[in-house]
Amino acid sequence: MTVLIKILPYIQMVLAIILTISILLQQSGAGIGALGGDISTAHHTKRGFEKFLFYVSIVVAILFATSAFVAILVK
Repeated sequence: MTVLIKILPYIQMVLAIILTISILLQQSGAGIGALGGDISTAHHTKRGFEKFLFYVSIVVAILFATSAFVAILVK
């Protein structure tokens, strides 16, 4: 248990950095083109690396929330 208490903050830091990077690398759908009346920019399907980043950010967010919950329980 003491090993978990010692490494948990480092795990949370790494997960926070990965989560931040994965969110910042995703394309924003609310750009200037979305303000116009063009329907083709209103919705697009995630493909390739964009889809991969989307799923990575979901998984890392769940892991981060779980590690925060574990940190509360351990203390």
